[in-house]
Amino acid sequence: MGSFWDLFSNDLGIDLGTANTLVFVKGRGIVLREPSVVAMNNQTNEILAVGTEAKQMLGRAPGNIVAIRPMKDGVIAHFEVTEKMISHFIQKVHNNRKTLVRPRVVIAVPSGITQVEKRAVRDSAESAGAREVYLVEEPMAAAIGVDLPIEEPTGNMIIDIGGGTTEVAIISLSGIVYSKSVRVAGDEMDEAIVNYIKRKYNLLIGERMAEEVKIKIGSAYPLGKRMTMEVKGRDLVAGIPKTLVISDEEVREALSETLSAIVETVKIALERTPPELAADIVDKGVVVAGGGSLIKGLDILLREASGLPITLAEDPLSAVALGVGKVISDNKLLKKVAM
Repeated sequence: MGSFWDLFSNDLGIDLGTANTLVFVKGRGIVLREPSVVAMNNQTNEILAVGTEAKQMLGRAPGNIVAIRPMKDGVIAHFEVTEKMISHFIQKVHNNRKTLVRPRVVIAVPSGITQVEKRAVRDSAESAGAREVYLVEEPMAAAIGVDLPIEEPTGNMIIDIGGGTTEVAIISLSGIVYSKSVRVAGDEMDEAIVNYIKRKYNLLIGERMAEEVKIKIGSAYPLGKRMTMEVKGRDLVAGIPKTLVISDEEVREALSETLSAIVETVKIALERTPPELAADIVDKGVVVAGGGSLIKGLDILLREASGLPITLAEDPLSAVALGVGKVISDNKLLKKVAM
């Protein structure tokens, strides 16, 4: 247990993801996980809903309401909207009371982020009420979140497949020895499913439907039993709503390009790893985290491609948030890993 003052501490760790935002409060753990979506009136710019409520409006709202995902490829695409979203989540976590003490905030960002993008994240958190803002690279946060011994002089390899980016990193002595961030991840998978069904069946389906297909029957490797699912969309030839059944095999075909890009990134990382650290990774294997790691059979695909032991994180969706939570709760660790 922390000290008496920790009960009043409002330091936060934020996993500001392309698909979901998770907030960790020091002393309380992960208290919020909601989609990174904001619904607003595009005539008055008034915010109507944030998070889960806003996501339900994606693709279903009337013309004057737009549901925006302010994060694109792991970075801020809409500055003002992101600021409002962070501010909403910070207030929600503090039970909507305007806190007197402004929180210290640790935010996870993609490792390939530019200086301009870093500044945007910092500024939006400060405008949302943060007193101090620290940035930690996402793969580092994920590695800390899944309890890899990052402070030791051994090679740790983590693959974090999120909504907007896939991060591959080799970590040793609290530092990132090599990292590669590619903007290919969960969102690309959804897009690939939309395009495949459009091309093959002349049927246009929405983003949310594609995500559902990916979650229910998406796989990276043949699973032995056939799975099918009904998809609903608009027939592009007749212009009317239509339902059809697709199989896991078709979804695998749709996802093959995206998955190949992820495998390729992993191979490049292994080629660039110093030999001593590579030897450690052969012994210890690789940990995979992030929502994208939930694709069935991904571990088998990666094992075949790399020849290494692959372990899926126990709670892949929370890895980064748990990592930033540990960083905000431990000042020594914060000094070592903050950018």
